[in-house]
Amino acid sequence: MTPEGPHPSPGPRKRYRIGFDIGGTFTDFALHDAETGELHVWKRLSTGADPSVGALAGIEDVLRLAGASLADVGQVVHGTTIGANTVIERKGAETALLVTEGFRDLLIMQRPARYSTYDLWFDKHEPLVPRHRVVPVRERLAHDGTVVRELDENELRSALEGLRDKGIEAVAVSLLHSYAASDHETRVGKLVSQVLPEASLSLSHEVAPIIGEYERTSTTVVNAYIQPAFRHYLDSLQGALAGRGFTGQVFINQGNGGLSTPAEVVRLPIRALESGPAAGVSMAAWIGRAHGRGDLVAFDMGGTTAKACLIEGGEPKMERVFDVDQTLMRVGTGLPVVTPSVDLIEIGAGGGSIARVGLGIVEVGPESAGAEPGPICYGGGGTRPTVTDANVVLGYLNPDFFLGGRMSLDVEGARAVIGREIGTPLGLDDGGAAWGVHEAVTSNMEHAIRAVSIERGRDPRDLTLVAFGGAGPTHASRLARNLGIGEVIFPAAAGIASAVGLLQAAPRVDLPRTFVSLLDDEGVAARLTAELAELAAEVNHLLDNVAPGAQRSIVYRADMQYVGQGHVVEVEVPRCAEDELAGALRERFEADYAGMYGYSYPDAQAQITSITVVGTAPPAAFDLPPNTATGGETASRPVYFPELSGYADCPVYRRDDLPAGTRIEGPAVVEDGQCAILLLPGDEATVDDHRNVLARIGGHAEGRG
Repeated sequence: MTPEGPHPSPGPRKRYRIGFDIGGTFTDFALHDAETGELHVWKRLSTGADPSVGALAGIEDVLRLAGASLADVGQVVHGTTIGANTVIERKGAETALLVTEGFRDLLIMQRPARYSTYDLWFDKHEPLVPRHRVVPVRERLAHDGTVVRELDENELRSALEGLRDKGIEAVAVSLLHSYAASDHETRVGKLVSQVLPEASLSLSHEVAPIIGEYERTSTTVVNAYIQPAFRHYLDSLQGALAGRGFTGQVFINQGNGGLSTPAEVVRLPIRALESGPAAGVSMAAWIGRAHGRGDLVAFDMGGTTAKACLIEGGEPKMERVFDVDQTLMRVGTGLPVVTPSVDLIEIGAGGGSIARVGLGIVEVGPESAGAEPGPICYGGGGTRPTVTDANVVLGYLNPDFFLGGRMSLDVEGARAVIGREIGTPLGLDDGGAAWGVHEAVTSNMEHAIRAVSIERGRDPRDLTLVAFGGAGPTHASRLARNLGIGEVIFPAAAGIASAVGLLQAAPRVDLPRTFVSLLDDEGVAARLTAELAELAAEVNHLLDNVAPGAQRSIVYRADMQYVGQGHVVEVEVPRCAEDELAGALRERFEADYAGMYGYSYPDAQAQITSITVVGTAPPAAFDLPPNTATGGETASRPVYFPELSGYADCPVYRRDDLPAGTRIEGPAVVEDGQCAILLLPGDEATVDDHRNVLARIGGHAEGRG
C-alpha cells in the first residue's frame, strides 16, 4: 500500500459544508449551515470544456446566497463523473501495459461470450491500450505464487527504454498471479519508476488483488488510463479553492457511496468512477429508512442519463465488477472494472435526450443535447427536440419558473420543432407529438427498473420508488403506474439529490483480497483470521486519513461457493472463536445459499474464493431542515393528460408553500426551483415535516409489473 501524504488537521469546526455534483447537463450544489440547520441549494449548467469552471462559479453562487465565504466552509464534498467520461470519450493518458510473456493479447481476446448473437458485425470493446504499447515481460509465477521463471530485469529495462520517447504518460503492470505474490510486480514497478519517472504507475496487486486475469488487467489499465486526468483535475480544484480562501478538507465520493481523500482517489481513481450516481443512491436509502421503507428502487433522471438501483433492507445493492462504457444494457459489453460500487443501471435517457422518428415510431436517446447547446427551449442554439422540450410543451414544466425563475424557457420554439420533427411525420398535433416523446423515454426507463428489480428476483409492486434528479419527479408517477408500484417518495431538494446525498455520506473503505481455500482444509480458520486482521489494519489506516479518531464499524465478508460452481455467494464472516469459525461460516453459507436459491447441498464441499473487509466511520451530522411553510396561493395552467383526452386546467403548487400534512389530489403539479413533480389523475400525495412528498399512485393494481 502506498502511504498517503499528510492529512490536514480538522482544526476548529467551521459553520458550513458544501456538496456538489457535476453532471452532464447541470452541476448541483447544496450548502448546509451547521448552526441553523438551513440548507441552501443551487443549480447551474455544467461547463463541458472544463467542468471546474462551472463548479467554482456555482460554489460562489451558493455561498453568496447564504451570505458566506469559503473561509467559513469546513468541508467540500465532491461527486464527479470525470473518470467515466474520460473512458467513454477516450481522452485518457497515453498508456503502456506490461504483462507476463505470452499474455500480450489479453485485452483483445477478452471473454468468449457474444452479447449480440445475430449481429454479424458485432465487435468486442476496443482496448484502451493498443497492442503495440503492450510489453511482454519475461517472468512467470504459479497460481500459488511460487516462481516458475525468474524476472529478467535486464531485458525489461531495455524494453522500457524503448518506451521513453513514445510519450507514455501512464504504465499499468499486470503480471500473472500477482495477487498470490507481489514481488515481481513490485520489482517491475521500481524499474518503471527509474526509467519512466514522469509516468504514473498502477500495479495490479495494489489496484485489484483478485483472481481473473482479464478483469484484473482491465481494472489496472482503466486505473492507469484515468489517473493523470484525476490528478490534474483534483490538484487544480484544490488549488483554486485554496486561492479563494478555503482552508478546510476536500472529500471525494466513491462508487461504494463512501467518502475518501483526494490523495487516495488519485492513487486508485477507479473507486470514484460512479461517484455522483452513488451519492444519489445513498440519499434514496437514507430517505427510505427515515420513512420506514427498506425495500426501494432509487430512480435518478437528470439531463443526460437515467439511473436505477435496487435497495433492500435499507442498503443499496452492491457489485464487485461493473462495466464502464457499456455498448448494450448488459453486463459484459463494456470494460470490466473490479471495485466495490452500487449496483445500478444507467441508460441514455435524460431531459436532454434527443427525440426522432424512426420506422414510424418515436425514439429517444441515448444521444443528448447536454448543456451545450442544450434543449431548444434553453435558447442556447439547440435545434433538435429533446425530452425537456416535450415536457415544457406538455405543461409539465413552468417556463417562467425554471431554476426558480433564473432561466426562462422558449415554449414556442420547442413546440415548433417538435411539431415539425415529430408531429408532421406521424400525423400528430403538437400535444400528441410531445406526449409521444414523453411516453417513449418513460418506456426506456421502465426497462432499466425491470432490470434492477425483476431481473434481481424482486417484484416492483412490492417496492417504493424514490424519484429524484432534475427530470425524475416529472416522469416518476407515470413510470410507477406502468410498473404497478404503489408509492413514490419525492425527496425535498429532489432536483439536486446527489449533492444532498454527499452531505450525509459516511467515510467508507472496501478492501478485497483473493483467498482460495476449501472450508475443511487444515488450518483454514487460522489463515482466514490472520488475513482478515491484516486487511482490517489497512482499512483502519485508510479511515484514519478521512476521519481521524472517529469510531468505526468493521465488517468481514467472504465469497463462497460449492466446489465446481462458477458463481459465488457473499457471506458475512461471523465473530466467534477461531476453533468455531469454520463450522459457523459453513452454517451461514448454507443459510444464505438456501435463502438465495431455495435449497442447499449439505454434503457438498464448500470453498472460499475471496475475502473483503469493509470499514465505515460515522457521517457528519446532517438532516433536512424542518418544514415551516404556512401556505400560499395555488395557480393553474393547461397540462396534458391522455387520461383526460389532452390538455386540462391543472392546479400548480409551490412546494415551499406547502405546510406539513398538506394533502394533494392529482392531477396536479408541485414545483420548486430544481424540479417539477407531476401527479396523475387518481394519485394522492402528502407533504411531510421536511418537505418530502409521499404519493400513493392511483390504479397501481393494474400495473404491468
